[in-house]
Amino acid sequence: MTRVLKTSGFLGLATMMTVGLYQNFLLASGQAAPPWMVGGHAHLGVLSILAVVLGFAVPALGVVGRLRAAVSGLFVVGQWFLPLTIWIGEGAGVTALMPTAFLWGLCLVVSMLLMAYVSAVGGADGSGHAAGAMPLADD
Repeated sequence: MTRVLKTSGFLGLATMMTVGLYQNFLLASGQAAPPWMVGGHAHLGVLSILAVVLGFAVPALGVVGRLRAAVSGLFVVGQWFLPLTIWIGEGAGVTALMPTAFLWGLCLVVSMLLMAYVSAVGGADGSGHAAGAMPLADD
């Protein structure tokens, strides 16, 4: 599942950069980038960076099994659906989607709370790091 996180993160960054190039094109042609486009761009950028970082943190902390699947799955769902809700809801005028942003945000929060739990109590073997791996600094 960490491959999914890393791939989703890098794909999200490429998507975010493409949207940024389009925003630059709009500005260069004398038009303003719409606020909904800027908001979705910012959300996707930050969440994509976090997806890459999380892709390394999950194995480093020894997250395994269903907990690993939950952390990864919830995060990827939130990473994509939150900015897409902004783009489609505001940009395409499908405002009925806007309340679902709370659901996607909740997915992200739960994913981070699961990682906070693992960080607090240690990895699957209770050590705070993956079995056989070198322990990370714990300060």
